[in-house]
Amino acid sequence: MTLLIMSAIFCYLLGSIPTALIAGRLISGIDIRQHGSGNAGATNIYRVFGIRPYITVLSIDILKGYLAVAFIAPLGYGLLTDQRTALLCGVSAILGHVYTLFAGFKGGKGVATACGVFLGLAPLTAILAVVIYLLVTITTKYVALGSITAAVSAPVTLAVEMLLLGHNIPVELVALAVALALFMIYTHRANISRLLKGEERKTDFLEKLRKKSE
Repeated sequence: MTLLIMSAIFCYLLGSIPTALIAGRLISGIDIRQHGSGNAGATNIYRVFGIRPYITVLSIDILKGYLAVAFIAPLGYGLLTDQRTALLCGVSAILGHVYTLFAGFKGGKGVATACGVFLGLAPLTAILAVVIYLLVTITTKYVALGSITAAVSAPVTLAVEMLLLGHNIPVELVALAVALALFMIYTHRANISRLLKGEERKTDFLEKLRKKSE
């Protein structure tokens, strides 16, 4: 019991590491929440600093979720099944990212860390979600739309694998995917409102790459 609780707490603290805030301080001594969109996430790092810092922050945020389920969760095995322990640790890391202890419980939107969690639990589902995210985001230039679509694709993919393809997919994993999809919609509620009003800011990830090649 103690190891399980400690693992969950450690995963929360790992998820709480405010990567974007740290990057903003290190690069130019700014609080990233006071620039760009005001969000403490990787996308805002791109808007303010460009592609390389964005990739670094994004990779670390993904790694936080992956480490939680692949390396920290095994330390808490015993009381719950291995799968449920990994789910608990994954959720703890995501909550840490969104409600970070080190920045007044106001962090990012949780997409990258959730991606890392699914890379550890269901790699093919995570990869498909990333592909969908890229297609939607590059096509529409709306990061929020890409993120929401990718999040919703996860439970759909798992359900198809389980019900139509006959794969042995734990029900708990499908339930987590549904819960996270709803949670991602919640964390993007302001973006959804702006999308419906036609006020959401567009982000062209290819723009700066095209300029460099010219």
